[in-house]
Amino acid sequence: MSIEIYRDAWGIPHLRAGSARELARAQGRVTARDRAWQLEVERHRAQGTSAAFLGAGALSWDTLARRARLDDTARRCFQALERRDPETADWVRAYVDGVNEELPGTRAPEFARVGLAPGRWDPWTPLGVWLATHILFAGFPAKLWRDEALRHLGPDAVGLFAADGPGTSGSNGWLVAGTRTTTGHAVLAGDPHRYIEEPGVYQQIRLSCPEFDVIGLAVPGVPGIAHFGHTGTVAWSITNAMADYQDLYRERLRRTGAGVEALGPDGVWHRATRHTETVEVAGEVPVEIEVIETGRGPVIAGGPEGLDGGVPEEERPGFPGTPVALSLRYPPRVTEDLGFSALLPLLRARRTADVDRAFDLWAEPVNVVQAADTEGGLLHRVAGRVPVRAEANRLHPVPAWEPGHDWQGWHDAPRAGLTDGIAVMANQRGPAAPLGVEFAPPHRADRITALLREKEQWSAADMPRIHMDTHLASAQPLLDHIKALDGLSPEAVATRETILRWDRRMVASSREAALYAAVRSAVVRRLAAHPAFAALTAPPAYPDVLLPWLGLVPRVAFALEHLLRAEELYGIDRAGIVRAAVEEVAADPPRGTWGDTHRLAPWRALPEDEREAAALSAALSAALSGDHDCVLCTSAVPGLTDLAARGPAARYVWDLARREDSLWVVPLGASGVPGSPHHRDQLPLWLRGDLVPVGTDWQHLTKEVR
Repeated sequence: MSIEIYRDAWGIPHLRAGSARELARAQGRVTARDRAWQLEVERHRAQGTSAAFLGAGALSWDTLARRARLDDTARRCFQALERRDPETADWVRAYVDGVNEELPGTRAPEFARVGLAPGRWDPWTPLGVWLATHILFAGFPAKLWRDEALRHLGPDAVGLFAADGPGTSGSNGWLVAGTRTTTGHAVLAGDPHRYIEEPGVYQQIRLSCPEFDVIGLAVPGVPGIAHFGHTGTVAWSITNAMADYQDLYRERLRRTGAGVEALGPDGVWHRATRHTETVEVAGEVPVEIEVIETGRGPVIAGGPEGLDGGVPEEERPGFPGTPVALSLRYPPRVTEDLGFSALLPLLRARRTADVDRAFDLWAEPVNVVQAADTEGGLLHRVAGRVPVRAEANRLHPVPAWEPGHDWQGWHDAPRAGLTDGIAVMANQRGPAAPLGVEFAPPHRADRITALLREKEQWSAADMPRIHMDTHLASAQPLLDHIKALDGLSPEAVATRETILRWDRRMVASSREAALYAAVRSAVVRRLAAHPAFAALTAPPAYPDVLLPWLGLVPRVAFALEHLLRAEELYGIDRAGIVRAAVEEVAADPPRGTWGDTHRLAPWRALPEDEREAAALSAALSAALSGDHDCVLCTSAVPGLTDLAARGPAARYVWDLARREDSLWVVPLGASGVPGSPHHRDQLPLWLRGDLVPVGTDWQHLTKEVR
């Protein structure tokens, strides 16, 4: 059978071919056709070459990618895949062949704007794209924050500031067994929360050949359907398990006549690998960087002279005032395995047992997986590779020169069941609790569970109302403080009473929600400005790409519940801060609703030209409901901005009774090409909470002819 490409009414590609290999080639071709600019940005990010056309703003990322050896790790993993699993390696090659066939003819306008010609993909490029997409997923920079908080505030700070912090990615997902549905078959539903990007981070697609017929959400640049898929007889979905599986080591390095040496835990200086690379920067002088790797892993910050810029660290036990560098140890660099051997078995899965075996091969990111099949099979487990090591490794950077911080094998993957026919995953302390340090607050998981208990029987069509729930349980501690206030000005009394009458729903049309959000932001700013936290206001000399994890205002914002509920907070008068915040907002209250300031702000690699900027502004003029602890998780950063850069990167409902009754939507559209009718046509649906049928009848699709 020749390769056939069909489209539905939303421009979503449905691909049909005679074999899995031909289908991979077709997927590469259609992805390059629809997402050429996105693919090339991701390839360059994986290689650490994006600053050459994006400019100095991309330099810090490129430096991290080079120093962390992302491209080299991808190459090693692919070479190991060729040895261990030649069928999957050949399948990946076919995808790359399809990309390379289509890219030269791209009509994406961004290339002309930056003077860039599409390049050629290597066989390991999809592995590099996967690695670059997920290297920060486990939030290893949070260890730097904990280190600073421990140093300046003491051990209690770890718990006080624990939250779903900046840069981590969460999701909602729920599984309803057939005993609780109108059809007698299970339903899976949810929404992955990520930075909203244009084009989107997920690609709606269907892959069909004699071996399998799967519909789901693919990662552009990677073959198959890894995270969310429906084969007709079995469906699966994931959320971030919030596991900790990457370590930072403080390295003591010294230069020798032959290169660089690192002090090991045996007290001996060992030779480190070293070379230099040049990073091209558009419009600026190229930057030369030093790439060093010790026995722990690649050095991602600093060198023999200390942190970047030659800044020595403050005194630490063992080596007072000694310059220290940071190395990163992450599983694929150690094992030469990115888990790609799971991808073909997932496509071929017929039952939950098949999905289970496939996820035994999963590496990273570490996820909580749910699956259900048409025979009543159910699955709820953790998948991925988490090293066994000392507790200190999980909390903060550890000294490479001290024994006891090496890896001692891998944790077994925890499993869980259902309660009353349902299982909910929302990055809370669920089955993955033994594997992590910081988890999301339980509010989203608790709210979804409560909603699912409101009735006995659910259908696929019922699920969107859960997706769009806006109840904000995390408001309670601040509301308690507001309620306890007395002696307020008349204006502040009116503000307090209005907030206390609020129904705790972050609805775009709510003036009360806007008033609460304004007070919350004022409290965050005032807490962050308190002298008790002064030592945390100036970030240490770490690379810019890691600094979002070290920002005090976001850390206070996302940990506000803990900070307001703690018995004592470093002598801070929290009642006084809340009082001042209420008076501040009462004197200058917000003049509109929550949706007037809470709007979507998607990330784009390349800023829009004037025409595109106007089109985007018009497209995003609609108000946005939700908040970071709502089921409708549209994350702003209280104290900094009400704009939402993170939110549901897709919504899905997998129906195991009839796949064609399944539903989905993405924030923008199927096409990444500006001007395409399918560039942003799903945005109005996404904003309203509407979903569209997946559509599986070939007779109702339009064949693409080229």
